[in-house]
Amino acid sequence: MNKVLSIVVPAYNEETTITTFFDTVEKVVKLPAGYSIEYWFIDDGSKDKTADVVRRLNAQYPDRVHYVLFSRNFGKEAALYAGLQSAQGDYVAVMDADLQDPPEMLPEMLNGVENDGYDVVGTIRTTREGEPPIRSFFAELFYKLINRISSTPMPSGVRDYRLMTRQVVDAILSLAERNRFSKGLFSWVGFNTKYLEYKNIDRTAGSSSWSFGKLFAYSIEGIVSFSVVPLAIVSVLGIAIALLSAIAIAFIILRKVLYGGSVDGWASLVSVILFMSGIQLTSLGIVGEYISKIYLEIKNRPIYIAKESK
Repeated sequence: MNKVLSIVVPAYNEETTITTFFDTVEKVVKLPAGYSIEYWFIDDGSKDKTADVVRRLNAQYPDRVHYVLFSRNFGKEAALYAGLQSAQGDYVAVMDADLQDPPEMLPEMLNGVENDGYDVVGTIRTTREGEPPIRSFFAELFYKLINRISSTPMPSGVRDYRLMTRQVVDAILSLAERNRFSKGLFSWVGFNTKYLEYKNIDRTAGSSSWSFGKLFAYSIEGIVSFSVVPLAIVSVLGIAIALLSAIAIAFIILRKVLYGGSVDGWASLVSVILFMSGIQLTSLGIVGEYISKIYLEIKNRPIYIAKESK
Protein backbone atom coordinates (compact mmCIF):
# COMPACT_ATOMS: atom_id res chain seq x y z
CA MET A 1 0.00 0.00 0.00
CA ASN A 2 1.28 3.48 -0.89
CA LYS A 3 2.41 5.54 2.12
CA VAL A 4 1.91 9.30 2.20
CA LEU A 5 4.23 11.97 3.59
CA SER A 6 2.33 15.16 4.41
CA ILE A 7 4.36 18.38 4.37
CA VAL A 8 2.83 21.18 6.45
CA VAL A 9 3.94 24.68 5.45
CA PRO A 10 2.76 27.68 7.53
CA ALA A 11 2.97 30.83 5.42
CA TYR A 12 2.60 34.53 6.12
CA ASN A 13 3.34 36.94 3.27
CA GLU A 14 5.32 34.31 1.35
CA GLU A 15 4.10 34.91 -2.20
CA THR A 16 7.70 35.11 -3.46
CA THR A 17 8.76 31.80 -1.90
CA ILE A 18 5.83 29.37 -2.17
CA THR A 19 6.36 28.36 -5.81
CA THR A 20 10.13 28.15 -5.36
CA PHE A 21 9.61 25.98 -2.28
CA PHE A 22 7.28 23.60 -4.12
CA ASP A 23 9.53 23.33 -7.19
CA THR A 24 12.61 22.74 -5.03
CA VAL A 25 11.00 19.98 -2.98
CA GLU A 26 9.72 18.31 -6.14
CA LYS A 27 13.20 18.46 -7.64
CA VAL A 28 15.48 17.43 -4.78
CA VAL A 29 13.35 15.06 -2.69
CA LYS A 30 13.51 11.50 -4.00
CA LEU A 31 11.53 9.20 -1.77
CA PRO A 32 11.72 5.40 -2.03
CA ALA A 33 9.21 3.53 -4.17
CA GLY A 34 5.81 3.26 -2.52
CA TYR A 35 5.84 6.77 -1.04
CA SER A 36 4.11 9.93 -2.20
CA ILE A 37 4.00 13.54 -0.97
CA GLU A 38 1.03 15.77 -0.22
CA TYR A 39 1.37 19.47 0.65
CA TRP A 40 -0.67 21.51 3.10
CA PHE A 41 -0.06 25.26 2.80
CA ILE A 42 -1.58 27.22 5.69
CA ASP A 43 -2.00 30.89 4.81
CA ASP A 44 -1.95 32.77 8.10
CA GLY A 45 -3.97 35.79 6.96
CA SER A 46 -1.30 37.07 4.55
CA LYS A 47 -1.54 40.64 3.26
CA ASP A 48 0.11 39.82 -0.08
CA LYS A 49 -0.89 37.30 -2.78
CA THR A 50 0.10 34.15 -0.92
CA ALA A 51 -3.48 32.88 -1.11
CA ASP A 52 -3.55 33.30 -4.90
CA VAL A 53 -0.28 31.40 -5.26
CA VAL A 54 -1.49 28.40 -3.25
CA ARG A 55 -4.80 28.40 -5.13
CA ARG A 56 -2.90 28.20 -8.43
CA LEU A 57 -0.80 25.31 -7.17
CA ASN A 58 -3.94 23.54 -6.01
CA ALA A 59 -5.52 24.04 -9.44
CA GLN A 60 -2.43 22.48 -11.08
CA TYR A 61 -2.06 19.60 -8.62
CA PRO A 62 -5.48 19.13 -6.97
CA ASP A 63 -4.67 15.66 -5.61
CA ARG A 64 -1.40 16.67 -3.98
CA VAL A 65 -1.51 20.35 -3.08
CA HIS A 66 -4.02 21.51 -0.47
CA TYR A 67 -4.46 24.69 1.51
CA VAL A 68 -6.21 26.34 4.42
CA LEU A 69 -6.77 30.11 4.39
CA PHE A 70 -7.26 31.83 7.74
CA SER A 71 -9.82 34.60 8.20
CA ARG A 72 -7.03 36.76 9.69
CA ASN A 73 -3.54 36.46 11.10
CA PHE A 74 -3.66 34.03 14.04
CA GLY A 75 0.09 33.40 14.28
CA LYS A 76 2.44 30.61 13.30
CA GLU A 77 1.43 28.41 16.22
CA ALA A 78 -2.17 28.38 15.03
CA ALA A 79 -1.00 27.68 11.47
CA LEU A 80 1.06 24.72 12.68
CA TYR A 81 -1.92 23.35 14.57
CA ALA A 82 -4.20 23.75 11.55
CA GLY A 83 -1.67 21.99 9.32
CA LEU A 84 -1.30 19.06 11.68
CA GLN A 85 -5.08 18.81 11.91
CA SER A 86 -5.45 18.80 8.13
CA ALA A 87 -2.59 16.47 7.20
CA GLN A 88 -3.71 12.92 6.54
CA GLY A 89 -0.37 11.26 5.76
CA ASP A 90 1.24 8.32 7.50
CA TYR A 91 4.12 10.68 8.27
CA VAL A 92 3.99 14.44 8.71
CA ALA A 93 6.81 16.94 8.21
CA VAL A 94 6.71 20.59 9.27
CA MET A 95 8.71 23.04 7.13
CA ASP A 96 9.06 26.77 6.52
CA ALA A 97 8.36 28.11 3.03
CA ASP A 98 11.59 30.14 2.86
CA LEU A 99 13.77 27.03 2.30
CA GLN A 100 15.79 27.65 5.44
CA ASP A 101 14.75 24.09 6.22
CA PRO A 102 16.74 22.04 3.64
CA PRO A 103 14.30 19.67 1.89
CA GLU A 104 17.12 17.33 0.83
CA MET A 105 17.16 16.08 4.44
CA LEU A 106 13.65 14.62 4.14
CA PRO A 107 14.71 11.17 2.81
CA GLU A 108 17.16 10.76 5.72
CA MET A 109 14.47 11.87 8.17
CA LEU A 110 11.99 9.42 6.67
CA ASN A 111 14.56 6.64 6.91
CA GLY A 112 15.03 7.47 10.59
CA VAL A 113 11.38 6.86 11.46
CA GLU A 114 10.78 4.06 8.96
CA ASN A 115 13.90 1.94 9.43
CA ASP A 116 15.79 3.15 12.52
CA GLY A 117 12.94 2.97 15.00
CA TYR A 118 12.53 6.67 15.75
CA ASP A 119 9.14 8.31 16.22
CA VAL A 120 10.46 11.80 15.44
CA VAL A 121 13.45 13.03 13.47
CA GLY A 122 13.98 16.72 14.15
CA THR A 123 16.66 19.22 13.17
CA ILE A 124 19.07 21.49 15.01
CA ARG A 125 20.74 24.51 13.45
CA THR A 126 24.39 24.48 14.52
CA THR A 127 25.29 27.98 13.32
CA ARG A 128 23.50 31.33 13.15
CA GLU A 129 25.56 32.93 10.40
CA GLY A 130 23.69 35.80 8.79
CA GLU A 131 21.68 36.64 11.90
CA PRO A 132 22.24 39.90 13.81
CA PRO A 133 24.63 39.18 16.72
CA ILE A 134 22.22 40.52 19.32
CA ARG A 135 19.48 38.22 18.06
CA SER A 136 21.80 35.21 18.25
CA PHE A 137 22.91 36.21 21.75
CA PHE A 138 19.37 36.41 23.11
CA ALA A 139 18.39 33.17 21.35
CA GLU A 140 21.22 31.31 23.08
CA LEU A 141 20.32 33.02 26.36
CA PHE A 142 16.71 31.87 26.01
CA TYR A 143 17.66 28.22 25.51
CA LYS A 144 20.04 28.29 28.47
CA LEU A 145 17.34 29.84 30.65
CA ILE A 146 14.44 27.61 29.58
CA ASN A 147 16.50 24.45 30.06
CA ARG A 148 17.39 25.54 33.59
CA ILE A 149 13.88 26.41 34.72
CA SER A 150 11.78 23.89 32.77
CA SER A 151 11.53 20.12 33.07
CA THR A 152 10.91 19.91 29.32
CA PRO A 153 14.26 19.83 27.48
CA MET A 154 14.68 22.07 24.43
CA PRO A 155 18.05 21.71 22.67
CA SER A 156 19.68 24.97 21.62
CA GLY A 157 19.02 25.72 17.96
CA VAL A 158 16.17 23.22 17.65
CA ARG A 159 13.87 23.93 14.72
CA ASP A 160 10.21 23.27 14.07
CA TYR A 161 11.44 21.36 11.00
CA ARG A 162 10.83 17.72 11.85
CA LEU A 163 9.25 14.55 10.55
CA MET A 164 6.81 12.67 12.80
CA THR A 165 4.79 9.49 12.78
CA ARG A 166 1.02 9.62 12.86
CA GLN A 167 1.02 8.59 16.54
CA VAL A 168 3.16 11.61 17.48
CA VAL A 169 0.96 13.99 15.47
CA ASP A 170 -2.16 12.66 17.17
CA ALA A 171 -0.50 13.13 20.57
CA ILE A 172 0.33 16.77 19.77
CA LEU A 173 -3.20 17.43 18.52
CA SER A 174 -4.58 16.07 21.79
CA LEU A 175 -2.96 19.06 23.51
CA ALA A 176 -5.69 21.56 22.67
CA GLU A 177 -4.32 24.49 24.67
CA ARG A 178 -4.70 27.89 23.01
CA ASN A 179 -1.45 29.42 24.24
CA ARG A 180 0.82 27.19 22.21
CA PHE A 181 4.61 26.94 22.11
CA SER A 182 5.29 24.15 19.65
CA LYS A 183 8.98 23.66 20.41
CA GLY A 184 7.96 22.82 23.95
CA LEU A 185 4.95 20.73 22.93
CA PHE A 186 7.06 18.65 20.54
CA SER A 187 9.40 17.82 23.42
CA TRP A 188 6.70 17.44 26.06
CA VAL A 189 4.90 14.58 24.28
CA GLY A 190 8.13 12.58 24.40
CA PHE A 191 8.63 9.65 22.00
CA ASN A 192 11.91 8.37 20.61
CA THR A 193 13.54 11.39 18.96
CA LYS A 194 16.66 11.88 16.86
CA TYR A 195 18.11 15.24 15.80
CA LEU A 196 19.99 15.99 12.60
CA GLU A 197 22.34 18.95 12.49
CA TYR A 198 22.81 21.47 9.69
CA LYS A 199 24.29 24.92 9.19
CA ASN A 200 22.16 28.03 8.87
CA ILE A 201 20.75 28.72 5.41
CA ASP A 202 19.61 32.15 4.22
CA ARG A 203 16.09 32.76 2.96
CA THR A 204 15.55 32.29 -0.75
CA ALA A 205 13.56 35.52 -1.06
CA GLY A 206 11.70 38.12 0.95
CA SER A 207 12.32 38.94 4.59
CA SER A 208 11.35 37.29 7.85
CA SER A 209 8.19 38.50 9.59
CA TRP A 210 9.80 37.69 12.96
CA SER A 211 11.05 40.95 14.42
CA PHE A 212 13.12 41.06 17.62
CA GLY A 213 10.04 42.19 19.53
CA LYS A 214 7.96 39.26 18.27
CA LEU A 215 10.72 36.80 19.11
CA PHE A 216 11.01 38.27 22.60
CA ALA A 217 7.26 37.94 23.14
CA TYR A 218 7.44 34.38 21.80
CA SER A 219 10.20 33.54 24.28
CA ILE A 220 8.06 34.87 27.14
CA GLU A 221 5.26 32.62 25.87
CA GLY A 222 7.60 29.65 26.04
CA ILE A 223 8.77 30.42 29.57
CA VAL A 224 5.25 30.95 30.90
CA SER A 225 3.94 27.84 29.12
CA PHE A 226 6.63 25.46 30.36
CA SER A 227 7.81 26.74 33.72
CA VAL A 228 6.36 28.02 36.98
CA VAL A 229 9.80 28.93 38.30
CA PRO A 230 9.17 32.71 37.81
CA LEU A 231 6.30 32.41 40.29
CA ALA A 232 8.57 30.61 42.74
CA ILE A 233 11.20 33.33 42.31
CA VAL A 234 8.61 35.98 43.17
CA SER A 235 7.64 34.05 46.32
CA VAL A 236 11.24 33.60 47.44
CA LEU A 237 12.01 37.24 46.70
CA GLY A 238 9.01 38.37 48.75
CA ILE A 239 10.05 36.22 51.72
CA ALA A 240 13.66 37.42 51.52
CA ILE A 241 12.67 41.09 51.43
CA ALA A 242 10.24 40.58 54.32
CA LEU A 243 13.02 39.02 56.41
CA LEU A 244 15.44 41.83 55.55
CA SER A 245 12.78 44.38 56.44
CA ALA A 246 12.20 42.70 59.82
CA ILE A 247 15.92 42.77 60.55
CA ALA A 248 16.12 46.44 59.54
CA ILE A 249 13.18 47.35 61.77
CA ALA A 250 14.74 45.53 64.70
CA PHE A 251 18.03 47.38 64.09
CA ILE A 252 16.27 50.77 63.97
CA ILE A 253 14.38 50.08 67.22
CA LEU A 254 17.51 48.87 68.97
CA ARG A 255 19.47 51.91 67.80
CA LYS A 256 16.71 54.21 69.05
CA VAL A 257 16.71 52.56 72.50
CA LEU A 258 20.49 52.54 72.90
CA TYR A 259 21.53 55.82 71.31
CA GLY A 260 18.36 57.89 70.93
CA GLY A 261 17.80 60.42 68.13
CA SER A 262 16.09 59.94 64.81
CA VAL A 263 17.35 58.23 61.72
CA ASP A 264 18.41 60.64 58.99
CA GLY A 265 18.40 59.96 55.27
CA TRP A 266 15.36 60.95 53.25
CA ALA A 267 17.19 60.21 50.01
CA SER A 268 17.96 56.65 51.06
CA LEU A 269 14.36 56.21 52.23
CA VAL A 270 12.99 57.33 48.87
CA SER A 271 15.44 55.01 47.09
CA VAL A 272 14.26 52.05 49.16
CA ILE A 273 10.62 52.91 48.48
CA LEU A 274 11.25 53.15 44.73
CA PHE A 275 13.19 49.88 44.79
CA MET A 276 10.40 48.08 46.61
CA SER A 277 7.81 49.57 44.26
CA GLY A 278 9.78 48.23 41.32
CA ILE A 279 9.94 44.76 42.90
CA GLN A 280 6.20 44.81 43.53
CA LEU A 281 5.32 45.91 40.02
CA THR A 282 7.64 43.30 38.52
CA SER A 283 6.08 40.62 40.70
CA LEU A 284 2.58 41.72 39.69
CA GLY A 285 3.65 41.62 36.06
CA ILE A 286 4.90 38.04 36.36
CA VAL A 287 1.76 36.90 38.17
CA GLY A 288 -0.38 38.83 35.68
CA GLU A 289 1.27 37.03 32.77
CA TYR A 290 0.18 33.67 34.17
CA ILE A 291 -3.30 34.96 34.99
CA SER A 292 -3.68 36.31 31.45
CA LYS A 293 -2.97 32.84 30.05
CA ILE A 294 -5.65 31.37 32.30
CA TYR A 295 -8.05 34.11 31.18
CA LEU A 296 -7.44 33.33 27.50
CA GLU A 297 -7.79 29.58 28.04
CA ILE A 298 -11.12 29.73 29.86
CA LYS A 299 -12.65 31.79 27.05
CA ASN A 300 -12.39 28.59 25.01
CA ARG A 301 -12.12 30.44 21.71
CA PRO A 302 -11.01 28.45 18.65
CA ILE A 303 -7.29 28.42 17.92
CA TYR A 304 -8.00 29.64 14.39
CA ILE A 305 -10.84 30.32 11.97
CA ALA A 306 -10.55 29.08 8.40
CA LYS A 307 -12.40 30.95 5.67
CA GLU A 308 -11.42 28.57 2.88
CA SER A 309 -9.80 25.16 2.53
CA LYS A 310 -9.31 22.70 -0.26
